[in-house]
Amino acid sequence: MSALTPQTHRSSGNAPLTRASELAADVKALMAAGDRDRACARFEELVAQQQRRAVRIAYHYLRDAHDADEAVQDAFVKVFTHIGSYREDYPFEVWFTRILVNGCLDLRKARARRLRWSVPMTTTPDGVQVDPPSPDRGPEASLLSGARGKEITAAVARLPERQRTVFTLCQIGELSTSEVSQSLGLSEATVRVHLFRAVRKLRQLLER
Repeated sequence: MSALTPQTHRSSGNAPLTRASELAADVKALMAAGDRDRACARFEELVAQQQRRAVRIAYHYLRDAHDADEAVQDAFVKVFTHIGSYREDYPFEVWFTRILVNGCLDLRKARARRLRWSVPMTTTPDGVQVDPPSPDRGPEASLLSGARGKEITAAVARLPERQRTVFTLCQIGELSTSEVSQSLGLSEATVRVHLFRAVRKLRQLLER
């Protein structure tokens, strides 16, 4: 199923929609009415609300501030381009997170292929040693650069893939287990089991 097409079921019942979902519905309606200027203004508000959470998720997947920023911007572009396919009764956070995570995974694969065939340039033609350029570091990158942050990041990386994904979406992406179940197509009970096992495993790794 495409990340741009929400799943047809909701486990959250008749829970009220979030502000993000309301904004996304407004953007969709304004675009359909041809009022692009007001749609862009609403979308800017939506971006401002979701930016920090999106950066946290992307950085946790990519471990690089520049790549994380690129993935977040690409995800927002896809959202705006395909806003007509957004279903108003569906949590925007779930829809957006699926788009973002898929983009992060694609970017990570592309980066791996690129690095496999590239050779880092550590000297200039004159033989002068140079360091590779490093992007500006955001607050999340600065936090994770500390000793304890590196330990936590390394421990999360050692989790099984499904546990790592659930932990990232719940703890880093701040999604509820219900929203994660919709995003991943799993039952909420299964999500809770993965989250419990991930937390238990992380405690074991960090205690060592």
